[in-house]
Amino acid sequence: MNGVYLVTPDWDDTAALLARTEQALQAGVAMLQYRHKGADPALRLQQAAQLLALCRRYAVPLIINDHIDVCMELGADGVHVGGCDASVAAARAQLGDQAIIGASCYGERALALRAAGEGASYVAYGGFYPSRVKQYAVTTAADIVDWSCATVTLPAVVIGGMTPANAAPLVARGAAMVAAISSVYGAPSAAAAVRQFRALFDGAGGHDA
Repeated sequence: MNGVYLVTPDWDDTAALLARTEQALQAGVAMLQYRHKGADPALRLQQAAQLLALCRRYAVPLIINDHIDVCMELGADGVHVGGCDASVAAARAQLGDQAIIGASCYGERALALRAAGEGASYVAYGGFYPSRVKQYAVTTAADIVDWSCATVTLPAVVIGGMTPANAAPLVARGAAMVAAISSVYGAPSAAAAVRQFRALFDGAGGHDA
């Protein structure tokens, strides 16, 4: 688990979503999360199914945000749960040992420790910077990455207003993956944006926890 963790935007235009996502996958995304907070159940299932087919083509794991039922129905690779969603333990019980299960821990060390104890595959911290997509209640301190690498020992994902420039110090501290939405989907070239993020790991040698 190392590199660019791409998270989808709330786009209803499935064709545009697939086209942009494929450009990013071609450039070397490590993992994709399907996240569309406003989608109705039919659109969610349709988009997730088509993204899964795309991910299979590029051998990239697809993670479903929140919806364990969608993950199970499609046979996706795992889920990401937040503070108000099902617990890591519940997701693990339903999806089994092989599933990838991530947990949003924001800036809270207790949440990270609990997620690890319940069988999480990775822990996600943030927001570190102002986000165009999500409004975070607090700004996460960068030193939580150092603490996580030393204490939790699961791959640490950083999220929240990530750009190649401001993600660099977090990767240097040991972040295993950088989650990006707008910096890729809103860029003039999704592929170029992914390559810039990848350079943080290829060049500086991000730590694979």
